[in-house]
Amino acid sequence: MSIYRAHRVELVDYATAIVGDRARGEDVVQEAFLRLDAASAGRTLDEPVGYLRRIIRNLAIDWIRRRSVEGRHVADSADVEAVAEDRPSQEDVLAYRDELRVVMEAMAELPERTRIALEMHRFEGFKLKDIAAHLGISVGLAHALVYQGLEHCRKRLADEA
Repeated sequence: MSIYRAHRVELVDYATAIVGDRARGEDVVQEAFLRLDAASAGRTLDEPVGYLRRIIRNLAIDWIRRRSVEGRHVADSADVEAVAEDRPSQEDVLAYRDELRVVMEAMAELPERTRIALEMHRFEGFKLKDIAAHLGISVGLAHALVYQGLEHCRKRLADEA
């Protein structure tokens, strides 16, 4: 529980940034602490805060996906074919391709070390400690590089919108 007291505000801010709602962010953090407690029963975690951030991120993304699916089903309830269709519409495909193009251009603009860290983390699923070892840097710097890369891509997407 000392982790909860020490990092609660920071983690709620992190969750809120993902889900876009402070109350839901607090719910996500509480659920994450429950899962952390269950996962760490009888063992010690090397990086409990990092593990907790990953749980929060996964829970927040799951919530966003669930909300998106529920919203589509409600909005498309009159259009049975759209609900039954298991692939994105042509408009969505074009929009996703355009977003992918913007992200790839943004990644090409990144410094090499930042781009490598972001690719390893997002595309290849490497943990920050593995990225740090590969690049010969600290875990904190690896985290900062991934964060900077993501922020750059987010800004470019926002500029294109």
